[in-house]
Amino acid sequence: MSLVAGVDSSTQSCKIVVRDAETGAVVRTGRAVHPEGTEVHPDAWWQALLAAVADAGGLDDVVAISVGAQQHGMVVLDAAGEVIRPALLWNDTRSAEAASDLIAEFGAEELARRTGSVPVASFTATKLRWLRDAEPENAARVAAVALPHDWLSWRLRGFGPATAAHLGDDPAGLADLTTDRSDASGTGYWSPVTDDWDRELLTAALGHDAVLPRVLGPGEHAGTTGTHPGIPGGLLVGPGAGDNAGAALGLDARPGDVVVSLGTSGTVFAVTDTVVTDRSGTVAGFADAAGAFLPLVATLNAARVLDAVARVLGVDHAELGRLALAAEPGSGGLVLQPWFEGERTPNLPDATASLFGMTLAATTRENLARAAIEGMLCGLAEGLDAVLAQGVDAHRILLIGGAAQSDAVAQIAAEVFGRPVVVPTPGEYVAAGAAVQAAWALTGARPTWTPEVTTTVDAAHAPIIREQYAAHRG
Repeated sequence: MSLVAGVDSSTQSCKIVVRDAETGAVVRTGRAVHPEGTEVHPDAWWQALLAAVADAGGLDDVVAISVGAQQHGMVVLDAAGEVIRPALLWNDTRSAEAASDLIAEFGAEELARRTGSVPVASFTATKLRWLRDAEPENAARVAAVALPHDWLSWRLRGFGPATAAHLGDDPAGLADLTTDRSDASGTGYWSPVTDDWDRELLTAALGHDAVLPRVLGPGEHAGTTGTHPGIPGGLLVGPGAGDNAGAALGLDARPGDVVVSLGTSGTVFAVTDTVVTDRSGTVAGFADAAGAFLPLVATLNAARVLDAVARVLGVDHAELGRLALAAEPGSGGLVLQPWFEGERTPNLPDATASLFGMTLAATTRENLARAAIEGMLCGLAEGLDAVLAQGVDAHRILLIGGAAQSDAVAQIAAEVFGRPVVVPTPGEYVAAGAAVQAAWALTGARPTWTPEVTTTVDAAHAPIIREQYAAHRG
């Protein structure tokens, strides 16, 4: 039995799963926490990866590994391979003005044509522009730009500061940095059409050209591991992926599937055979990790909407769901517009949440509980509408994330989306997708590890929910 490992280096923690390369069966897992904040030194990710490996009992019996990680994070390296400053993460918004500047310089339509997306503050290009303007001395030192999974894969292979891996002009081995299509597509300076970097956009962002990782295709490998604590040398290192693409791969999502993720924030993404270019900027035209494409919409308000209303009602999430299912679709006219933390889709960063339709008859605990779930899902349904408007097919909804485990959420989702809803068994799907990559690189063929399903709900469209939400939408 050959074993492979998949890593998910997310915003909050590092998870690792060891799986049977043939069946996909989980053999063991490990986990370690990351520091809080919107900027983190990459060394913290490396130490967490080693700690997660130790928590999983080491990798002495593993033959291949791949790393999935949070998208967009800016890792800047000098000529010696040293990290110049802490990485700015996807959720660091200080680059919002830089995003506006780049759009003003090139135009939204041109950027969408060249990169598949219109940049927002989360994209790497905007963070490089912020670095150029706010920290020009640091920007001038940048010899290479990498993403979180790029840097971790590079370190696994034995590269990094003071390694002197090569002699000559590249002692740190910067030319050995690698990435994949999915993560490259979230930078704002890579084209999903040409499969190549857009050096003009990089230079406009950073102020000068720099080394960028070689983009690996699905099933390729970056090389082999160096020797690290708990990690033997010689393990095959897969291409890695951005987190959403890793999750799609771990879910074995195919064209016709739409994934709705209900975490702290919400995402809606689909697997498509052709690139999506949304000049409005609502849909990001990302690539996936399997040679296809991954159009994606993100919302700021998801599971925490339910947290807030459960807190107001003084109940736990199980009771919130019970209350919600005791109310009728439409919540008696009660509508929650769930923009508690502003919103990204639509782009209303200063918006607040609102409760509409309050009458003496409508204002019950049951209706408020259902309105919370309906409002959260209606916000994501607008994201689904934007994806579908790009010609994407949606035959079923794969509902993942902590909030997806609520029976009430799954049932109401079938009413809001008007499509069958499938809730896979809870799991670390980004790490699972990275393990798929490791097995793919090892065997030369994409494995088909279909996740188990806990809940399936037939489509049960209740138009009143979306109609009421649209009527009160700001």
